[in-house]
Amino acid sequence: MAEAGACPIIGRCRHEGRVIRQSLDRHKLLKFYHLTALLSDSIDLSKTEIMSPVLHLFLLPLLFCIAGGEELDEKKGPFTDTHLDVVEGTPVPYPLYQFLVTNPVDRFRISAEGGGEFRISSDGWLYLERPLDWSREDHYVMMVIEALHEDTVVDGPISVTVNVLDINNNAPYFNQSVYTAWVREKSPAGSPVSRVFAMDQDDPTSPNADLYYSLVSQIPNKQNVAFFQINHQTGEISTTEQGEEMLKAREGIQFNRGEEKTVETLRNKFNSYCPVQNVPYDQNPFYTCVERAELRRRNVDPLSDPDYTLMVRVQDLGGMSDTALSGNARVQIVVQENLWVNPGPVFVREHMTATYPVVITKVQSNEAGAIYTLTQKERELKFPFQITEDGEIQLTEELDREDKNMLNKSWQIITLPLVALKTNSGILTSTLKRSMVGQLLVHDADEEGTLNAQLNYTILSQHPDTSPKSFSIDTMSGNIQALRILQRTEQKLYSLKVRVSDPDFSVDCNVLIKVIDVNNELPVFEKADVSTWSTSTDNDEPDSGSSTIYFNISSGNDDGFFTVETNGSGVGHVVIAKPLDFEVSPSLRLQIDARNPEPLMKSLEYGSESSAFVLVSLTDVDEVPEFSSHVLDVAVPENITKGSVLLTVEAADPEGKEISFKLDGDTWGWLEIDAATGEIRTKGELDRETVETFEVTVTAFEKDNPTMSSERVVNVRLLDVNDNFPKLVESKVFICVKKPEPVVLTATDKDNAPFSQPFTFSLANGRKSPNWELTSIDGSTAQLTLKKIPISDLTITLPITIKDHAGLGVTQGLSVRVCNCTELGYCYMAPESRGYMGMGPTVGILVGILLFCGVLFVVVIKRIKKGKKKQDAAAADEETKVIL
Repeated sequence: MAEAGACPIIGRCRHEGRVIRQSLDRHKLLKFYHLTALLSDSIDLSKTEIMSPVLHLFLLPLLFCIAGGEELDEKKGPFTDTHLDVVEGTPVPYPLYQFLVTNPVDRFRISAEGGGEFRISSDGWLYLERPLDWSREDHYVMMVIEALHEDTVVDGPISVTVNVLDINNNAPYFNQSVYTAWVREKSPAGSPVSRVFAMDQDDPTSPNADLYYSLVSQIPNKQNVAFFQINHQTGEISTTEQGEEMLKAREGIQFNRGEEKTVETLRNKFNSYCPVQNVPYDQNPFYTCVERAELRRRNVDPLSDPDYTLMVRVQDLGGMSDTALSGNARVQIVVQENLWVNPGPVFVREHMTATYPVVITKVQSNEAGAIYTLTQKERELKFPFQITEDGEIQLTEELDREDKNMLNKSWQIITLPLVALKTNSGILTSTLKRSMVGQLLVHDADEEGTLNAQLNYTILSQHPDTSPKSFSIDTMSGNIQALRILQRTEQKLYSLKVRVSDPDFSVDCNVLIKVIDVNNELPVFEKADVSTWSTSTDNDEPDSGSSTIYFNISSGNDDGFFTVETNGSGVGHVVIAKPLDFEVSPSLRLQIDARNPEPLMKSLEYGSESSAFVLVSLTDVDEVPEFSSHVLDVAVPENITKGSVLLTVEAADPEGKEISFKLDGDTWGWLEIDAATGEIRTKGELDRETVETFEVTVTAFEKDNPTMSSERVVNVRLLDVNDNFPKLVESKVFICVKKPEPVVLTATDKDNAPFSQPFTFSLANGRKSPNWELTSIDGSTAQLTLKKIPISDLTITLPITIKDHAGLGVTQGLSVRVCNCTELGYCYMAPESRGYMGMGPTVGILVGILLFCGVLFVVVIKRIKKGKKKQDAAAADEETKVIL
């Protein structure tokens, strides 16, 4: 057997090491995922389905060795109940966990629940046999036992739970590829047009299935104006404010009441606009154009001939990632006419000469079978108006502004309330609201307040007939009331024949009463205390707002841990909305109320039968320590005393276990932390000029289980103090004698404001010099000017004092050379002299003689010059003293 850590190509790779946590974090799982994929690429596993278990066990040691010994140590542990996490789609074979046992065993055996996807080797390695699919199964539970050769059970069974981790491997898709919708002109902004719906097979609790809807384009869109918008969360498509104003339907022929929409009617209308021609209709290009346009408008199909096509996209990951998967669909929309519009103010001239009745305006409903009525608001006034069955409003007689019977001196603008009620076979329809059904309004032209205008309302018949009768009518006002509670399940429609009469005349009309469902039935739970599941039922009309049931949690959910999801069918699912905390509350009692979106009938109230209780008990799990603060920031001066406390980090374990602290990320070794108290102190001198801000990481962990830990980042900002003085950038300068131009001096300071610029410059601690002048240029530079030219080249050191804005500074020496300069503006440097050796003895003797003479001459000259130099040196020293 190979030594620990060795990885032979053939044989078993063994790793001795510690037993750590049984569930790896997702990062390491993905790392193993890639390692396994590398192995799958290097070995032909295309025939995995037919590979023998022996061959799998042969490949496992190689896989384990590639994975690495240190990682495999984390996959080992005792023979106890175990929870493991596996990323779906992990290439196989994949090592999950090795059970370390002390008893001698021949083999391990797992139950049938993991038979197809999992295998276990004789040395206790549980590994993945087939790739997992979260959408097929999100977890597996299997039993494992230790056994001898004769199937004698040595230990177990233990429970092994494998949780399948979802990855974003399913793109969202729409339930339809093409949607159709119709919208009327002038529909208010926000009016729903259609709704698209998409699904995703990934984990619905993860961002992988968090869907985001968007409109990609609108065709046509020549004006670059969006007529439609979409709700990014629900997929509901509605009109925009621009759509409300600008959406237009296709123009077409208007048909009056009673006109059949036939070819013959269309030809008659065409003839009324155009003189009768000898050209046959099918050869007349004008008629065929009109006919095609009308037939197209009347039979418009959004699938083949839409007015607008919207391209809709759905993305997962909330649409917030570049890696989000997406799906697309089309919404094809047809714009319909909206004929029912307010005609606006009507202006009528008094004493108008015309043949009455005169049409003054017209209204038109979108419903072909609508009945139009006019309602008089001021009963004491004349009402010289009528409306035809086609919606034409007519003036029946001449108007007079001065007529005292009008009572209103400013009847130039007349407001007419219009009522258009949908009909069934031309019969007026009303609906039941409480006990009042409606009011039948009839106008009598006789003088108001006389017997001739006194009307009497009578119900002649009711169909179907009931005993007793179901309705009554007020003989004077025409108010129709229900005499009993009407049940839609009993009868949906009633027809009344009503007669209205004055002393001499009468008129009959038919009134159709449609019974709509009212919410007179409460939703009722099957069980008041819910342990596993329960449903709620409602006996109101199916598929109505009265029978639709929604659930809400009315008590026990103050912290918002739970919510209820339902589709309105009476089945609700209590789901966890945010993480639960055993330490806050080990058990919760939730009250679930069943409610209808439709208001209850008057005098009916929700009771205990519409509520149920759910008891939720939590199981305590070991949680990581929690910090008392999410943001840890500290600012300290850079000259803080060594050993000072910068910050005390506070954390506690939810289960009350003892915790410790550690500090990471201190690159400069400036800080240390007290493992017990969390105090962060300085152990070195801080320097803001090295780094102004830096981060360190504090880890709080359980002392008995360091893997249970949490981290917080501490942001440290060093405050500047005045610990640097200004310094000259250049300490040596020169000035040309013949052209003594001023020299610019520059100083720098590592401190920040207010401990740096502006600087002050001065000579010899502020003393004035007759030969030098030093003046400031700006906050960091000064100008040095030579006022007196020396008699010869010299180099001197000027004492210059530079102080920062806070007054901190020192005197620095500036070396100044005053010299003769070349044409290029630099100090002149004399070239070095060299000796010369001739060739040949004669030349050598001659040279020697000449050199000897030269030496005598030089000695004489030097003696002469020596006396002169002493005089010059004395003069130079005197000049230096003077020049300073």
